[in-house]
Amino acid sequence: MQKSTNSDTSLETLNSTRQGTGAVQMRIKNANSHHDRLSQSKSMILTDVGKVTEPISRHRRNHSQHILKDVIPPLEQLMVEKEGYLQKAKIADGGKKLRKNWSTSWIVLSSRKIEFYKESKQQALSNMKTGHKPESVDLCGAHIEWAKEKSSRKNVFQITTVSGNEFLLQSDIDFIILDWFHAIKNAIDRLPKDSSCPSRNLELFKIQRSSSTELLSHYDSDIKEQKPEHRKSLMFRLHHSASDTSDKNRVKSRLKKFITRRPSLKTLQEKGLIKDQIFGSHLHKVCERENSTVPWFVKQCIEAVEKRGLDVDGIYRVSGNLATIQKLRFIVNQEEKLNLDDSQWEDIHVVTGALKMFFRELPEPLFPYSFFERFVEAIKKQDNNTRIEAVKSLVQKLPPPNRDTMKVLFGHLTKIVAKASKNLMSTQSLGIVFGPTLLRAENETGNMAIHMVYQNQIAELMLSEYSKIFSSEED
Repeated sequence: MQKSTNSDTSLETLNSTRQGTGAVQMRIKNANSHHDRLSQSKSMILTDVGKVTEPISRHRRNHSQHILKDVIPPLEQLMVEKEGYLQKAKIADGGKKLRKNWSTSWIVLSSRKIEFYKESKQQALSNMKTGHKPESVDLCGAHIEWAKEKSSRKNVFQITTVSGNEFLLQSDIDFIILDWFHAIKNAIDRLPKDSSCPSRNLELFKIQRSSSTELLSHYDSDIKEQKPEHRKSLMFRLHHSASDTSDKNRVKSRLKKFITRRPSLKTLQEKGLIKDQIFGSHLHKVCERENSTVPWFVKQCIEAVEKRGLDVDGIYRVSGNLATIQKLRFIVNQEEKLNLDDSQWEDIHVVTGALKMFFRELPEPLFPYSFFERFVEAIKKQDNNTRIEAVKSLVQKLPPPNRDTMKVLFGHLTKIVAKASKNLMSTQSLGIVFGPTLLRAENETGNMAIHMVYQNQIAELMLSEYSKIFSSEED
């Protein structure tokens, strides 16, 4: 009977142990709460006799930890500090310069690195879950600075890594790019400077920035162990780098000697190597070359306008296409044959624009600098007849090229005024257009506004009293 009792007791103990083990296993499979999972890893089963049974197998415990790892994302993914869209351009890879290509990227900033995603935010998050690795930048030891000179875009800063990679980041919105700059700078400042950074990459980066002397001392021990041909090649590169400065100084010296020895502009012109141009040359020089007192280009433009432009609305006030005007200017300066009846000059405003440009680019205006104050004093006279006589006297004292060109030009402009009912260009309108173009002070001061009034009045008087001012001149 005693043996039977003992066997029953052992059987009950075994059953209770099996039931307890089964309960633990069921809890592992069906556990939902974080508290349950943590308690399972430490759970033990007590028998009726007070002995501690073996904990669940290591295999089961690893299985539980694997479940926790899948449910809770890695710590690095939880430490995202900032994310959003920015314009990105990689301009260097390992110290090698790259062509700058801007692209929109989804930027993710964590405590140690920046990740660049080419896709949208949703696709980027999907790739993060599936384990797709984006382009990454380690911020440990990196350098950040504003890089206004690196791009014509505004709000650009540069990140340089210890491995020699360089990135430009940009946004047109000021507060967004400023927020990103400070966020990345703070992340870099929190990271260690030396101990935890990739020492090899940092060393390479420093080597790239060091001088040739530092390179020589740094690699001195390595050179001794290298093969002779490798040592010779490296020494050649170091010597070549060290001689760069002397080469530059030599080039500068040669250029300086060349500049000081080069012939003057006048000498080149006398030899016919450089020809004087029409635009930008002094009026008397243009007339001397052409053996006349009125430049042929002025005559040709006036003839074209009087033939087909007197009735055009806003003549001389409306601007022509600048590119076409510059093309006409180039042809004239190259002394090529100019035909203003050609279809490419069909816009009369191009012709008038070129004529105004000719007078505007004269080194000395049509009214010489030495006569400016005298014309201003003449226009200030109260009596109209006295004013006309004073201006007429000054015109007669002008050099022949200035006087004759002035007579031809203002005679042409009086024909424009005669058609004012069609072209809407009155004496006052033409005075505003041509006043500042034809006469100005050599040294402009604070009286520019007052001078402009006198400039317009003088041009208006020359038009309204043209016949009286130029009466003594023969046609």
